[in-house]
Order: sequence, then C-alpha cells, then structure tokens
Amino acid sequence: MKDLKYLNKYFLKYKGRLLLGVFITIIATVFKLVVPMKVGDSITAVKQYLNGEITDLAFVKHELLINILLLLGAAVLSGLFTFMMRQTFIVVSRYVEYDLKNEIFQHYEKLSLGFYKQNRTGDLMNRISEDVSKVRMYVGPALMYSITTVTLFIVVVSYMFYKAPTLTLYAIAPLPILSIAIYKLSVIINHRSTIVQQYLSKLTTFTQESFSGIAVIKAYGIEPRTNTSFEELAEGSKIKNIDLAKVQALFFPLMMLLIGVSNILVIYIGGTRYINGQIIEFGTIVEFLIYVNMLTWPVAVVGWVTSMVQQAEASQKRINEFLETEPTIQNLVEENTPVSGNIEFNNLTFTYPDTGITALKNVSFSVKPGETLAIIGNTGSGKSTIFELIGRLYDVEEGMLKMDGTPIRNLNLNDLRDSVGYVPQDAFLFSDTLRNNIRFGKENASDEEVIEAAKNAAVHDNIIGFSKGYDTILGERGITLSGGQKQRVSIARAIIKDPQILLFDDCLSAVDTETEEEILQNLQKISKAKTTIIVSHRISSAKNASKIIVLEEGEIIQHGTHNQLVNTEGYYKELYAKQLLEKEM
Repeated sequence: MKDLKYLNKYFLKYKGRLLLGVFITIIATVFKLVVPMKVGDSITAVKQYLNGEITDLAFVKHELLINILLLLGAAVLSGLFTFMMRQTFIVVSRYVEYDLKNEIFQHYEKLSLGFYKQNRTGDLMNRISEDVSKVRMYVGPALMYSITTVTLFIVVVSYMFYKAPTLTLYAIAPLPILSIAIYKLSVIINHRSTIVQQYLSKLTTFTQESFSGIAVIKAYGIEPRTNTSFEELAEGSKIKNIDLAKVQALFFPLMMLLIGVSNILVIYIGGTRYINGQIIEFGTIVEFLIYVNMLTWPVAVVGWVTSMVQQAEASQKRINEFLETEPTIQNLVEENTPVSGNIEFNNLTFTYPDTGITALKNVSFSVKPGETLAIIGNTGSGKSTIFELIGRLYDVEEGMLKMDGTPIRNLNLNDLRDSVGYVPQDAFLFSDTLRNNIRFGKENASDEEVIEAAKNAAVHDNIIGFSKGYDTILGERGITLSGGQKQRVSIARAIIKDPQILLFDDCLSAVDTETEEEILQNLQKISKAKTTIIVSHRISSAKNASKIIVLEEGEIIQHGTHNQLVNTEGYYKELYAKQLLEKEM
C-alpha cells in the first residue's frame, strides 16, 4: 500500500466531501438495520400469538402494521442515503482522476527530451489513461465499499452481540479464515496485476506505432507480419489476464461457502438453543439469518475491493515511477531574463547522454541580432544538435554556450524558449484547423496576423484553395497536406510568434526553388533585427546568409561568406558545383 500513499494529498484536499460520505454511509447503514429488527419482532409477535402468549389479535395486527410501515420507511430512507453516498464517493473519485491526469500531463511536459527518447509513447499514454482509471476505482468504488463494509460490520455485529453474544460468535467464526484467504490471494493478484498492466502498455505502444506508421506498413505490404506480431502480443496479454482472472474467480465462491457455513451455524446453534428452551426468541434466529445474509454482499465485495486495491497499487507504482523522474533540464533562474539573441559557441563539445554519440567537437562561432548564419553539412554532421542546444533541450558544460554574454544555464528557461521560433525538418502539425496550427505560435493572434504569416511562408494561396480554407481540419500529424505545405505551415507558425531568434532546420527541403526563393526574401524582411540560423542541404538557402559554416562529423571544416567559400577548394565549392549542374540539367 506504500505506493498508494501518494494519493493521501488528494484525500486531504477532498476531506470535507469524504467525511460527509462517511456520515451518510453510517446513516444508511443504521436504516438498513431496521429491516431485520422489525422482521424479527413481527415473527416473534406472531409466534407468541400462536402459542397463546398474546391473546389480543387486534394488538398483533396493529404491531404488524406499524412494523410494515417502519420497514417501508426505513427501506426508502436507506435507498435515499445510499444514493447520496454513491454520489459523494464517486464524484470525489472523478475529481481525483481529473487532478491526477492533469498532474501527470504537466509533469510529462516538464520532463526533458531525453526522457521521451528512452520511453515509448504507448507506455506514456497507458499510464495517463488505463493506470489512472485503475487508481480511480480505488479512490471511488473501492473506498466506498470498504467504508460501507466496515460500518456495516461494526453496527451489525455490535447489535448481534447485544441480542445474542454466543450465537454471534458462531455466526462470525468463519470470518478469520476468510481474512487469511483474502490476504494470500491478494499477494498473487498484486503480482499478476502488474504483469497485466505491463502487457497492456506493450499493446498500446504497438497499436499506436502501427496506426502512426500505417502508410509505411501498406507501402511495404507487411500487414500480415504486423498482424502476426500483434497476435503474439495479444496472446501473451490474454494468457496473463486469464491467469489473473483464475485467482480473482476464487473469491466469490469462497465467500459464498463461508457465508453458507455461517447460516448453517446460526440455524443449528440457534435452533438447538430454542428447542432446549434456552433464552432466545424464535424471531431472533430469523433476524440473525437476515443479518448474516446482509453481510454476504459486503463480505463478497471484499474480494472485489481487494482486487481493485491491488490493481490500483500496481498502476500507482507505475505512475509514481514517472512522477518521481526529475527533468534533467532545470530552470535555475526565477527572475526574468530578456533575450536579445547574441549567440556564442566556445569550443563546444557535446555527447548525447542517452546514446554516447559525440555530435559536436570543439565548435566555435557567434551570430548577432540582425545576422543570418547558415549551416551546411551531411546528415549526421551535428547541425540539428546545435538547435537543440540553443533551445536548451540538452545542457552543456559551463561557459561553452552563451546567450547575450551569459551562460545559457543562467537564463530563465521560459524566457529563453519564448524567444525562440523553431521550425524542424520533420514538421509536426496537430489534428486541428490550419488556422489553429498557425496560431499555435501565438495563441491570441488575429485572423489578419494568421493570414500575414501564411503569406510570408508562401502557403496562403494553397490554404484558400481548400474548400474550407483556414478552417480545414488536418489529419493526424498533418497527413492531409503535402510535405512542402506542412513545412510552410510550420514556418508560418514560427513567424507569427515574432521571436528574437529564428531557427530553420532544413525546413525548405520539400519546396520547389521558386517558392524557396520567395520565402527566403520574405524572411530577410522579417528578420532584420533578429538572429536567424538556417540549416540546409541547399546552397540556394545559404548563399544570402551573413556567414556560413560547414560541418563534418561534428567539426567545423569551413567558414566564411558565400563568395569566399565558392572561391575556396573544399566541400562547399564541390556541393555548389554539383547543385548548379543538377539545376541546369
């Protein structure tokens, strides 16, 4: 239960509602007691009349009428308070579910990029959905039935002791056996529940990846192979769920057996004492049978509650693993630190902590506001790593990367990232309207600002060509658009943000040269007072930059302006000649 202690803060938060629920539960339980009491009294009155102990028939009828009215009233009030009890506890469980999901999601957003490279999307989704649902069952139904059971046992067993102590001891004799059996089974359920949740995460991950990559699966014609892999996972999950169900299936029959034993003991011991003329009313025996059967559901539900608690503990343990994960990138500065965009790399060497790959080696350069830096290089040369470090998605050693003369760690992280407009090579668009995808860069942007940004990104004409224009809903990851259109919408999103630093990571690779030239001319006007860095494989994207660096295997092998580099033997000149030849062909 130690993992479920994490939820105590939510119990404290909603303690008022929970205490009200406990109070209502006690009242509902007290009204439930009226039924067996009055049934017992009625049977005793009839028995006394038949035995001649009471001769006034009118009195017996009046007694029965009063008891019937009390039974009806108690049943109605018990039902009403039971409804209120369910409303109280179940509503609290939904509040806790809401709070916990928000907490998990907010924590996910704080975690560093390396965390997402080490964990699979399906597993992350499963913990915020299925695992939280299991926890909700513990906070709601499990807690509600536990309180109901405890309250009912205390009230009913106390009253039974008051009426017939010896008979009560026989009636509850099987309960210790039940407790031991529940404990033994709970240990097994906890272990098997953890395995079931792990398989569910694997299934969720596989399904999510298959749906996201459905175009590749169809293109390669590997549907049968994918289906076979899914069936193997589903088979493993089925076997583990059956193993869990087999243990859970033992609970209810065991409960019924022990309750049956209690009934037999009440009838035998109570009947024997009544026949022998000992001090016990006939109605008391019937009353005890009702009490024992009244305890049937709470006792039976103990197994269900135990199963829910064990599953919730397994799920909360998985949730805690992520909630206890600290982001490697911490905001070390509380006060605001405005960023103007003067970037300096000083002999920077960087190795990815998760892979051990050294992406940059002794890289030094600087770029100021109003300047444009172009970075050229082959795939894997370290170009995108530079952008990740500028956005402080990873940390470097002190002093190797400065912003406005200050080590980047000494800047407020929120201010730093607010000052950056980043356009990745693989443009990511949300399943929303085109307008909202562009407005993502500036939430309160007007329609005029959205259109202006789209025009500067040379995508406005494409958008108005759609039947719904800017209200066109995109498919998942922008699958509705072509590669070039997705890149240009992503550029518009960065432009509308009006950041001090613009980072373009080969984001013009999917557009034609004419559109590329139009976008570059617009960017020159927009970025006059901004710091702009363009990563590209095309010389056409880099030629107008203030300065150019060429990367190879993480090292700068050339630097200068376009005119300087095309007149110097080396990678840049060769690439320029090659692309010029391809253009002429």
